[in-house]
Amino acid sequence: MRVVVLGAGVVGVTSAYYLAQQGHDVTVIDRQEGPALETSFANAGEISPGYSSPWAGPGMPFKAIKWLMMKNGPLAIRPRLDPVMWSWLFKMLLNCTSARYALNKSRMVPIAEYSRDCLRALRAETGITYDERSQGLLQLFRKQEQLDGIGSDIEILKQFGVPFEVLDRDGCAAAEPALGAVKEKYVGGLRLPGDETGDCQVFTTRLSELAASSVDFRYGVSIKNLVRDGARVTGVETDQGRFEADAVLVCLGSYSPALLRPLGLHIPVYPVKGYSLTARITNEAGAPVSTVMDETYKIAITRLGDRIRVGGTAEISGFDLSVPESRRRPLEFSAGDLFGNGANFSDATFWSGLRPMTPDSPPIIGATRLDGLYLNTGHGTLGWTMSCGSGRVIADIISGRKPEIDTNGLGIERYGQ
Repeated sequence: MRVVVLGAGVVGVTSAYYLAQQGHDVTVIDRQEGPALETSFANAGEISPGYSSPWAGPGMPFKAIKWLMMKNGPLAIRPRLDPVMWSWLFKMLLNCTSARYALNKSRMVPIAEYSRDCLRALRAETGITYDERSQGLLQLFRKQEQLDGIGSDIEILKQFGVPFEVLDRDGCAAAEPALGAVKEKYVGGLRLPGDETGDCQVFTTRLSELAASSVDFRYGVSIKNLVRDGARVTGVETDQGRFEADAVLVCLGSYSPALLRPLGLHIPVYPVKGYSLTARITNEAGAPVSTVMDETYKIAITRLGDRIRVGGTAEISGFDLSVPESRRRPLEFSAGDLFGNGANFSDATFWSGLRPMTPDSPPIIGATRLDGLYLNTGHGTLGWTMSCGSGRVIADIISGRKPEIDTNGLGIERYGQ
């Protein structure tokens, strides 16, 4: 089949790779001049199936109020006259129950675990490198009540067979030696040894190079609209002409809803802005060896080769991509407080990107009610974590194959469409 993939971020490129592997004639279209130049460019670097949890959960409304009041808090809301924003927030609140949390988690963990396995297989098959490390993730607790409150998370980890370790101060320092110098800053942690790290932008770029012999990448092309013939989508109209297709796959992240809306498809994907710092390591002994999640500030501090990537903050402010200094400070504080001997974070590169979030948190993967139109979008903070699995699943669906995992609840039909 002729398949057109819209979007050359990590989700679009992995989807294109697996589609080409299954024998399809694949074209990827992106408005940027290369792959992974938007949301996939400088994310936190975590590949964290063990940390794949819905944002909406019991107690979240009260946590949100506390975070909004905190100095260096992880949440910011910039109120706008935007009914889509308020509708999305309301739908998220509806998911803040124990039952919905458990259901949404059950939909997220399998695709995340499968994705890590697909990534490992791809790495073995191709030899691709991307500053990858397989040394786990440490969720670090500064307060005793945080450590005491992990019981429900542990039960879910047990339910899905995800390996974990509950660590005291010495255990945290053994896993991340640089933390030994700041033991007074934390009380313990939860380590997920199966999680990995890596540079998403490097991975996406190198995978696109590997796929270039069988995938036609068209960069610098602006998408205007989808072309339909009755109940079937037959192509894409762009500023460089029409691309005919037997199947069109939308992997446009936060920009997916605008393209789908004229066709009567309404997906609740909204941009949640995140920020990152990238600093060169100046002292190996003071740097992390993998990823440390500072639970108090919801900030991930990740080792990427000779750099430290610091990612965090959830800002609900529409499609604004500005980088105000006020949002830099929480990242500098958290990283400097824990790994201040490892890098000079005041000299770090500052970046922002738009995470495509659904109100319930699982991504949207699958067919639509229009023949020939498929979706792989809405991964939120877990696009890097879920990319290979999502790409493999959607390639199987487009090819008419049964995916290797249960995809029930991941499609657009869960929103009544």
